[in-house]
Amino acid sequence: MLETLFTPNPEAEKPTPIRPRKGVIIGAGQVGMACAYSMLIQDCFDELILQDVAKDRVEGEVMDLMHGMPFLAPTDIKAGSVADVGQDADIVIITAGAAQKPGETRLHLVERNVAIFENILKDVVKYCPNAILLVVTNPVDILTYITLKITGFPSSRVIGSGTVLDTARFRSLLGQKMDIDARSVHAYIIGEHGDSEVPVWSTANIAGLKLIPDNWENLSKNEQEELEAIYHQVKNAAYDIIKLKGYTSYAIGLATTDIVKAILRSQERILTVSSLLTNNYGIKDVCLSIPTVVNDRGILKTVNISLNETEKQKLQNSAKLLREVFDSLNL
Repeated sequence: MLETLFTPNPEAEKPTPIRPRKGVIIGAGQVGMACAYSMLIQDCFDELILQDVAKDRVEGEVMDLMHGMPFLAPTDIKAGSVADVGQDADIVIITAGAAQKPGETRLHLVERNVAIFENILKDVVKYCPNAILLVVTNPVDILTYITLKITGFPSSRVIGSGTVLDTARFRSLLGQKMDIDARSVHAYIIGEHGDSEVPVWSTANIAGLKLIPDNWENLSKNEQEELEAIYHQVKNAAYDIIKLKGYTSYAIGLATTDIVKAILRSQERILTVSSLLTNNYGIKDVCLSIPTVVNDRGILKTVNISLNETEKQKLQNSAKLLREVFDSLNL
């Protein structure tokens, strides 16, 4: 009956097939849904599947999102699994895992989430062999490394969200301090996404002007304390938010979307994602974050920014900590 409302044009040419952008989000909890919502309103995918063990709830989430589609660019969103997306999925985003509890460090989550990942990744390898894998679950650096080892995927196609959010928090706080748009602040947090993360003060700048023109030692005690306070706000942000509302979601959803856009649109963006280092700053065979160029192939190349000796040592210590955690798992 509805077909009678339209009169087809017999001379209309068939459209040239365009391969749709396909994605899967595994884990439809607070973080997964923040990612899904952010990606929908920023028109990232043509097809998006949400996968979760709580099948009824994910069906409800999909219904809720579908009712908002008339306000957005079209996206075919479904509840399902990696088995439904076909062999040509572009990105599989993994947010599934045990939630971080108040007072619990990200590294405390390791053993619980490793078991979850081992089950998830079997199907990912089987059904999405050509996809780029984006790990968001904490502890993200350890789980990125585990994903790389379990799947056997090339290191260019296994990415962790890393310190992309930490870097955003760092820039946001510095921007607030100086009454400047955070997007105009150029500063990085590198290393582990966690307690050993490293602020790169030596290259932090606004419009090419370094925030610390001289060595750290030449700053006054008050100036050093002020900068340390900003760093500790960044490092402890997730703990503070979890204590107040029980979880983090919105900012990591936006951060993950930024990574996804860099991949799908081949933007060659420099982002502090977590990836396998092979010989950077004397670090190898560990996943952590340094400035990295991301495009449609995944990890294109890393950027060897100049670190002072203190920053380099802290980065190496961060890598050592992550290596020790992974070795303790006996995988």
